[in-house]
Parts: sequence; structure tokens; C-alpha cells
Amino acid sequence: MPKSRTRTKYVCQQCGMESPAFYGRCPDCGAWSSMVETLEQRAAPVVAASGAARTLVRPRDVPHSLMRVQSADVNRRPLPLDEFSRVLGGGVVPGSLVLVGGDPGIGKSTLLLQAAAGLATDSERVLYVTAEESAQQVKLRADRLGLTSDNLYLLSETNVDAILTAAEELKPIVLIVDSIQTVFVEEITSAAGSVSQVRECTARLVAYAKPRDTAVFMVGH
Repeated sequence: MPKSRTRTKYVCQQCGMESPAFYGRCPDCGAWSSMVETLEQRAAPVVAASGAARTLVRPRDVPHSLMRVQSADVNRRPLPLDEFSRVLGGGVVPGSLVLVGGDPGIGKSTLLLQAAAGLATDSERVLYVTAEESAQQVKLRADRLGLTSDNLYLLSETNVDAILTAAEELKPIVLIVDSIQTVFVEEITSAAGSVSQVRECTARLVAYAKPRDTAVFMVGH
């Protein structure tokens, strides 16, 4: 069984530029002390019968003509907040990933908590991951807003793999991660909020959401 190989690279936390060598100043954007060491896992090459090394590639799809692609009816989930629903084109698309960005303190968490309470019904669950605050703090906000729902679940966690494990067991229709800058994966040594961490965490959330038709909301500052 081929093993994965690990190599070290340096990633600028300002612009995302990658380099095999360390620089005190990023050659791309000019930021000082922004290059952070990151470990990258690479799959080992597969050795063919002839002895030549090659990478095993298994394409999951092939190009299709637009006219040959069958149309699909997407059932959007309407939100209890009309303006929020209108911004999303009439509701939440199952399997989509939405980034809710803005300055700290403008009401991103409050907006999503209200939406989560409205989306949680008797038969459908919503998982709200609070990586910045405790579950008790979110409950205080819900009490202030008068929000009640038995199928709105709170999880105070920062490890993405633990979050996805909990989501796999709960099977929510919507997963909210508040915020993407505070969650991490253990395989990457850089701090939470770095370019490498945000990119990998987002990729894992997308990989979870698409095949399960779970809509994912991420808060970003």
C-alpha cells in the first residue's frame, strides 16, 4: 500500500502565495513576516508493472455538452427572513456553501441564529457550530431574541473532523460554522485562521455538504 509523502512549504498569510523556501518578506504582496511553514500531504506515486512511476488518476466525470445535460429542479429551502432569502435567490440550495462575511459585531451570528431557528422543524435538524462562543452564550442570545426550537442543535467545537463526525451522526439539513477563522484541521501545523487552514477546512466542508445535500453557512470576518 503506497504511503503519502509529506513536504514542507511556506504560505503567505496575506495573499496565499506558496513557496518551497522561506522569505522574511513575501515576494508577491510585500508583506513582512507573513510566510508560515505548512506541511503538505502528497499521495505516493503508483508503480506500474513496467516499473515506471505514475500517478493513479481516476476522473469522476467527463465533459458533457451543455445541451445534453439534464435540467434538475432545485427545491430551495425558504428562510424565515425575507431579505436574507431574497439575497440567496429565494432560499437555501441543498448542498450549497454560503459565506456570510462582514466586520465583527455587525450581527452575522444573530442573523444566522434566527435563520437556523426558522429552518429547524419537527422533522428536520439544524446544527449550529459555535467555535468562538460557548453554547451558553448562544443560548442567551436565543433567549433574548425569543427563539425556541427542539431541533436546533448547538456544538461548541473547533476541530473540523470532530464537527463533521457530529454532523454525520445528526444529519442536519443545514450546518452553520461560526466562524471559519477559528476552526482547524490537525494535519496542518499553522494556526487557525491562516490561509492554509481556511482553505483546507472549507474544502472538507464542501466535500461533506455536496453528496449529502446539506447546506453549509460559514461566518467570516
